[in-house]
Amino acid sequence: VQLQASGGGLVQPGGSLRLSCRASGFTFSNHVMTWARQAPGKELEWVAGLNSAASGPAYSDSVKGRFTISRDNRKNTLYLQMNNLKPEDTAMYYCVRGQSIWGERGQGTLVTVSS
Repeated sequence: VQLQASGGGLVQPGGSLRLSCRASGFTFSNHVMTWARQAPGKELEWVAGLNSAASGPAYSDSVKGRFTISRDNRKNTLYLQMNNLKPEDTAMYYCVRGQSIWGERGQGTLVTVSS
């Protein structure tokens, strides 16, 4: 299982970023996928999840209305569109196979929100 996240970077408050996660080594279209994040000094946190059919996305209260999770099963890729970013969104973001944040995950991509 390989999960390669990308798209992170430094952005000002109110800005946007789009994260991508390229999956390989398993049948991507058969699995629920999850985005999780870990802020400096804090525990790993569930952010959003999406089932294999890309229906019924779910979001944490802290990102609902600002983040959108999506997937392209033809490209084996999971996405996270992040709008109206806040300093408290600063974290390492991971894509995770399965609906638990403790599933298999890649190396993550760092998002820093700062002016």
